[in-house]
Amino acid sequence: MPKDSHSSAARSDWTRAEAEAIYGQPFMDLLFQAQSVHRVNFDPNRVQMSRLLSVKTGGCAEDCSYCSQSARNGATLPASKLMEVERVLAEARKAKDAGATRYCMGAAWRSPKERDMPAIEAMVRGVRALGMETCMTLGMLDDGQVLRLKEAGLDYYNHNIDTSEAFYPKVITTRTFADRIDTLARVREAGIRVCSGGIVGMGETAGDRIDMLLALATLPEHPESVPINMLIPIADTPLAEAAPVDPIDFVRVVALGRILMPKSHMRLSAGRTAMSDEMQALCFFAGANSIFMGDTLLTAANPGEDKDQRLFARLGILPEVAPEQGCTAPE
Repeated sequence: MPKDSHSSAARSDWTRAEAEAIYGQPFMDLLFQAQSVHRVNFDPNRVQMSRLLSVKTGGCAEDCSYCSQSARNGATLPASKLMEVERVLAEARKAKDAGATRYCMGAAWRSPKERDMPAIEAMVRGVRALGMETCMTLGMLDDGQVLRLKEAGLDYYNHNIDTSEAFYPKVITTRTFADRIDTLARVREAGIRVCSGGIVGMGETAGDRIDMLLALATLPEHPESVPINMLIPIADTPLAEAAPVDPIDFVRVVALGRILMPKSHMRLSAGRTAMSDEMQALCFFAGANSIFMGDTLLTAANPGEDKDQRLFARLGILPEVAPEQGCTAPE
């Protein structure tokens, strides 16, 4: 075991051998290590509450094998137009009233078009004016778009790498792994915080899961938020018949992410509807400290607030307090 693997210091020089050793240790030792790192950096009984809204659904030009919004992989979800700004802000107000401190907005695009940028910027400014942190996921961005989002006040940009570089071409062919890393670098250079993670359960190996986390943990700066998604098999997509993920294997991924990126929020994201309360509790113990609240995630089902409240009450977990001044405090 690396001598400083229990350290709270953020490192970008993790080796594959170190990550493998951490991931492969006895489960109880892994959980103890992850919880020890977590407690140094976060309140173990607080979880960040975020809300995700699809502001433009379906018709995406990418061929991501897991996605119901792709126009190329066989999914049948109809395309919609970009949502009106006031409707987005009305939904954001509801989310804030329900306890969300971060509002995430997603559009099914390869990249945004110029005609859509003014509305996107207005959404960011409006949500930020409510005192909430703002996050957008819009696909790939050019330098001008990144600067416009920064000037509008965007706090976070979500752009998941999805899986390891080696497994990536088996899932997506319309853009490369390097394209995603380049977008993350462009966002970071502009001073926008990064939200990036991956999906477990697409047929990848344990080694691919390690490499996915290692790709993020060896960036010059770790993503401030790391979503860990469990695949939701969607009818009519190439991964519709994907085998379920072993719960213990999934918890191992969360724990490794917590140890490699000690100061990042680990977000337990898609797939929670298929997780038992006990599995979610293990994920929280392993270092997950952020969830999406609400009944839907973009187009997929999500546990509602009532179910989450009951689980939190059983576990003694409270929602994370919103940062002072809404979006100005570092994560």
